[in-house]
Amino acid sequence: MNAHDENTLARARVATRLPAQDLDRARRSYAERLGLEPVDERPGGLLHRCAGADFVLFRSTGASSGTFTQMAFEVDDIEGVVAELERRGVVFEDVDVPGLRTTDGIADIEGNYPSKGARAERGAWFRDSEGNLLGVGEPVV
Repeated sequence: MNAHDENTLARARVATRLPAQDLDRARRSYAERLGLEPVDERPGGLLHRCAGADFVLFRSTGASSGTFTQMAFEVDDIEGVVAELERRGVVFEDVDVPGLRTTDGIADIEGNYPSKGARAERGAWFRDSEGNLLGVGEPVV
């Protein structure tokens, strides 16, 4: 590794930013429905941490289109997580497009990234209180 490699993004931590038109509503929803409390806050922003990765909900007058997965959580037991989130009031998306269909809120997805050591993935999607599309995935080995 040469000296310039230390300044590349490959060594950087990644943090997601999600817009919230109503930050108080988002705070309540993430706490009540997802069981996530901010670890820090500043005016207009709430910092959350999950297993060492950060994401921020920030006050915004704009909104995401919600047409793609903006952030996903990788879990070990997708059925258990989906059941718990549904118990907390989360509504999972029904997906039925060529090559991807959910059954009981969960889709089987063929293929995965070879470097992750999985042959497939199972996934589920839901919207937060601000319309952001979030996913839950479990690699299948």
